[in-house]
Amino acid sequence: MYSLPQHKHTPNLYHTVCKNSSPFHPFQVCCSTTSTPKSNVKPLVIEPRLVPVVPRVITTDEHRPINKDTDLQSTWSHRAWVTIGCSTLLISLGESIKGAMDSNMWVEPIIASWVGYILADLGSGVYHWAIDNYGDGSTPVVGAQIEAFQGHHKWPWTITRREFANNLHALARAVTFTVLPIAIFCHDPIVQGFVGVCSGCIMFSQQFHAWAHGTKSRLPPLVVALQETGVLVSRSQHAAHHRPPYNNNYCIVSGVWNEFLDKHKVFEAMEMVLYFKTGVRPRSWTEPAPEWIEEIETSSQIQTQ
Repeated sequence: MYSLPQHKHTPNLYHTVCKNSSPFHPFQVCCSTTSTPKSNVKPLVIEPRLVPVVPRVITTDEHRPINKDTDLQSTWSHRAWVTIGCSTLLISLGESIKGAMDSNMWVEPIIASWVGYILADLGSGVYHWAIDNYGDGSTPVVGAQIEAFQGHHKWPWTITRREFANNLHALARAVTFTVLPIAIFCHDPIVQGFVGVCSGCIMFSQQFHAWAHGTKSRLPPLVVALQETGVLVSRSQHAAHHRPPYNNNYCIVSGVWNEFLDKHKVFEAMEMVLYFKTGVRPRSWTEPAPEWIEEIETSSQIQTQ
């Protein structure tokens, strides 16, 4: 009867140092067992684990928008369109008031105006959702606005530095071509009340949007009061739109529709319908690409403004 000699072996813990220039911070322990003599045991060490860290982008002086950027300044063309747009609104509202006085009918035009105000908020949300999620800079008619809104998600603070006419001229031009024929040829005070208020809220929605990005201390007291009473979209409500998952609080007039639309997932349902009909995925379904990650300013950059 033979007996086999017994040898004692211990696990050998070995490591390989991974050199990687990427900024990865968490670590993991790598262990392995081998049948080697006890005298060859090597010490346990820790090697980097390849777990990416979510970047926090800080805008650089080379690429960030600045106050003197011509894209933020108003031109005489911008001012002219805003003037024409405001004049168009005054004509429409004037027709409504005149018609109400002539017919001694006030309740109906006031109700129509209120409905116009409510629907303007809904319209701003639908349009905002559409250009946030579909199309690009090459899209006909609205390509420039799509590109501008995507840039706004990267640099949301620039809207507070965009000059008034620069911010409103595109909507003022659309209001002029749409409302002016109605204001000239229609003399119904109810129709004019609805059209004047609705189109006015839409035209000035970009200014309400800019105020929603402002700080309370820098906003006029009247604007702050209107925001806090819900007449204009509040700063806190719109701030939620610029946080993940970036698919809510689209309305930018009063924000009165935001809770209903988000609670009942109206836009998500519309996205599903469009996806099954056309195969097009909205941008909100995809994690933001690096070029759309919101950039922040350093304190030194803010002081130079």
